[in-house]
Amino acid sequence: MSANLILASASPYRQKLLQRLQLPFSTHPADIDETPLIEEAIEDYVQRMTLEKGRKVATLYQGDSLILSSDQTALFAGEVIQKPGTIEKALTQLMRFSGNTVTFLTGIAITRVSDMKFEYRSVPFDVTFKELTEAEILSYLAKESVLDCAGSFKCEGLGIRLFKKMAGNDPTALEGLPLIATSELLIKFGLDPLG
Repeated sequence: MSANLILASASPYRQKLLQRLQLPFSTHPADIDETPLIEEAIEDYVQRMTLEKGRKVATLYQGDSLILSSDQTALFAGEVIQKPGTIEKALTQLMRFSGNTVTFLTGIAITRVSDMKFEYRSVPFDVTFKELTEAEILSYLAKESVLDCAGSFKCEGLGIRLFKKMAGNDPTALEGLPLIATSELLIKFGLDPLG
C-alpha cells in the first residue's frame, strides 16, 4: 500500500507544482505562528517554519501518511521581502529590485507520521532584474495580479519579462516548491513518482 501524501499548504501555486509529479495527494494547511524569533537567521527561520508546518499537520494523521511542507522567504539587501498587499507597495518593491538581485530561499521537508521522522532540504534561487522603468512596472502590475506574491511578481507568468537572469539548481524553487528536492525526499520515504 502506498503512503498517503498530504501537502501542508493551501497555496494554489504549490498544489499546481506538486500535480506535475502525478502523485495523488490531499491538502491540509498548517495553522502556525510565522513570527520570526528575535535575531533569528533567515536560514533558521525558513527551516523552523517548514518543519513546524509538517509537524503540526502530522499530529492530525495516522498510519503511513507523509506530510510535505514548505516555506519560502525572499531577501533583498539583507531584508525579508513580504507580500505587497497593495499596488503601491508592489510598485515600491519592483522599483527597488530594478537592476538588482533578489534571493529566494525555499525550505522543503517530508515528515512521516508513523515515527515523526523527517528530512529537510533548503534550496536557494537568485533572480536578477532588468533595469525597469516605472511605466514598465505599472504596465506589468495592471496585467498580472501579484499582491499575494513575495517580491511582487509571478515567474511562471508575465513576471519573466522583468528578469535579466535567473540562477539556481531548480527553477521550481522560485515558484514555491522545488520539485527536484521534493522528488528526492519522496523517493527516500518510498514514494517514487515513477514507481
